[in-house]
Amino acid sequence: MNLIDSLGTGFAVALTPENLLYVLIGCAVGTVIGVLPGLGPTTTIALLLPLTYTVPPASAVILLAGIYYGSMYGGTITSVLLRMPGQAASVVTTFDGHQMARQGRAGHALGIAAIGSFVGGILAVVGLAALAIPMAELALTFGPAEYAALAALGIVLVAYLGTRSFAKSMVMACLGLLLAVVGPDPITGAARFAFGSPDLYSGLDLIAVAMGLFGIGELLYTAAHPATVTPITGKVGGTLPSRAEIRASGWPIARGSVLGFFIGVLPGGGGLMGSLASYAAEKRIAKDPSRCGKGAIEGVAGPETANNASSTSAFIPLLTLGLPSNVVLALIYGALLIQGITPGPSLVRDYPDVFWGVIASMVVGNAVLLLLNLPLVGLFVRILRVRSGVLASVAIVITLIGVYSVNNRVFDMWVVLGFGVVGYGLRRLGFEPGPLVLAFVLGALLERSFRQAMLISDGSLAVFLTRPLALAIVAAMALLLIANVWTALRPRRTVPPMTQQDTGGDAGTNSSADGRS
Repeated sequence: MNLIDSLGTGFAVALTPENLLYVLIGCAVGTVIGVLPGLGPTTTIALLLPLTYTVPPASAVILLAGIYYGSMYGGTITSVLLRMPGQAASVVTTFDGHQMARQGRAGHALGIAAIGSFVGGILAVVGLAALAIPMAELALTFGPAEYAALAALGIVLVAYLGTRSFAKSMVMACLGLLLAVVGPDPITGAARFAFGSPDLYSGLDLIAVAMGLFGIGELLYTAAHPATVTPITGKVGGTLPSRAEIRASGWPIARGSVLGFFIGVLPGGGGLMGSLASYAAEKRIAKDPSRCGKGAIEGVAGPETANNASSTSAFIPLLTLGLPSNVVLALIYGALLIQGITPGPSLVRDYPDVFWGVIASMVVGNAVLLLLNLPLVGLFVRILRVRSGVLASVAIVITLIGVYSVNNRVFDMWVVLGFGVVGYGLRRLGFEPGPLVLAFVLGALLERSFRQAMLISDGSLAVFLTRPLALAIVAAMALLLIANVWTALRPRRTVPPMTQQDTGGDAGTNSSADGRS
């Protein structure tokens, strides 16, 4: 089956009335939760995971994917109007977007963000469709040694690229690996770390752990640290940018699409890394860098495009290699496992309706987002008036009911509550739970593949050095670790204090800390 026929199969799946409804619901819900600070895609998808058990696999992933890239734009609204990112990837938009709003150009900022997100998302879908089959075919040549090395590299990259402290991230990753070994041995089937509890014989459930850390934990943290913001009191205005602004945004959108696509493929890259890289590139290329942070439309167009492009291209390693590149995709990985589908190279062959249906739905979803966001900005802004206490109460009840419905075990409800407290404590101590969840997901693949490689090689680690692909992956991981150690040990130069112009304003710096999830 060639690419055209495969895409035809995908659109036949995506354009069914049922899946069109799921695309619309996913995009609308994603935009709403992106608007509401403190929720974000991770928390929402964690809360909705149990509901996907009752729908077909393709529909489940289409719904969750719509929430994911829909939230990327929803976070832009609060970044522009309130100077507070609805989720981490929108931090960069506060630099110039909020300044545009203060100048009476809020509508233009939101409009160019919607257009850039559409272009970046569509171009990333084209790249996803083009690279999916070659990467899946390459992955079919992988053996246990390659998969073990790739899983280890994914954990290191998540800690290296996606978080602020490499040391703290590695601590969280090690904790995730420790939690992953609870349950049956993958080779012998013997129970490990069960401590005599029958509920632990089958291991900890990914949904319960994720819903606790990101659902309950995030709600507790938001309740304990209510945000105080000063919204833009004037009218948002028209959302269609002027011709001059569109011309000025053309190249930033093109560069943001390319940067975001390639960064999204990297484990740990994600929307935040894509938007940061795009903003840095635009500031370096700009003829007058002093405009950055003062309402330059390029500072909104580029990062918002890269944000959406990286969110779409992040599905490449998930669907073709079975490796989630960020926490949200780890949850979507869990949704597929609930359906009895293991993402990986065989997904294209065994479940073409799921694989190509999801890709085609992204084209439809990005068009739906463009149609939703341009005329309905005023409606989404009103959602900000909903009291956070009401939302938190409803979310906690839905969480507990949802996690119980998956396995019908009261034990899972206690796991959610326990990890909710743990998630809140980690946030208070400055540890991010993302690497823990990703290591928990990749831990099973890492252990199983490593032990299979050891059995094949009679216990010799030389198998990682004699196979070219495994050696290349191990070498890349070693270089990352060496680079991080070198950066940490080398003498630091004294850096003069950065001005508000350099940082995009003190709001951007503060929001960066608060917007991380």
